[in-house]
Amino acid sequence: MTTARPAPQRLRWTITDGLTLAGREIARLKAEPGQIVAALAFPVVMVVLFGYVFGSAIQVPGGGDYREYLMPGLFAMVSITAVQGVMTRMAADASQGVMDRFRSMPTARLAVPFGQTGADALVGLGLLAAMVGTGLIVGWQPHRGAAATAEAFLLIVLLRYAMSWVGVYLGLVVKDDQTAAQLVPLFLPITMLSNAFVPTDGMPAWLRLVADWNPLSAITAASRDLFGNPGARSAHPAWPMAHPVAAVLLWSVAALVVFVPLAARAQTRRGR
Repeated sequence: MTTARPAPQRLRWTITDGLTLAGREIARLKAEPGQIVAALAFPVVMVVLFGYVFGSAIQVPGGGDYREYLMPGLFAMVSITAVQGVMTRMAADASQGVMDRFRSMPTARLAVPFGQTGADALVGLGLLAAMVGTGLIVGWQPHRGAAATAEAFLLIVLLRYAMSWVGVYLGLVVKDDQTAAQLVPLFLPITMLSNAFVPTDGMPAWLRLVADWNPLSAITAASRDLFGNPGARSAHPAWPMAHPVAAVLLWSVAALVVFVPLAARAQTRRGR
């Protein structure tokens, strides 16, 4: 008869196994350098496309350089892209029997999701660093000092980690990795329907309401405030736009509280 482990021991067990599986994900990326090259090329393409092609036709609220207005939105996109990446990898592991093999081993139940989200956090840091380097080259810079700059980046990393758990859950509930790949384009409207690229003031009232309550808009607005970049608020902003830092923290906590248990339940059901 087995005895249930105490909660601290279970937590330590989960973290230890999760770190081991995070190492597996990083090793897998090293074996697929094409993914790394594509990820590093992404910020350059986005800056050129939006900053130089579309930027000449977009007026920044309150005035200022469009590329300085744009870069916080691109940094914020790093948070949202976690959903697609983790969803696809979790679906692939589940459909190809990888998770069944892990279940046959004495690993913690949440070790695989913790490993996926931990590895994704490291990937996100690399992607964010590449975007920051690109931004500095094209003239972006923070203006409010080291503390505010660090706070902005910490919020971006926190939201990405929270969103990665959304990806874990979705990856476990979809049928397979092909289905997950087909769902990826559906995330494009989420990134576009925000203040990341254009001000929301010119949108119809109903569409502006959706955009202002988009988590991507909250992290973008918080980043612009903390970096001191252009982007004046509207006269009567929605609550997330008036309190963007608090909104990001609430979105992050809510995602973790909801999707960590859902992911654990989905993983258990997937193994039956």
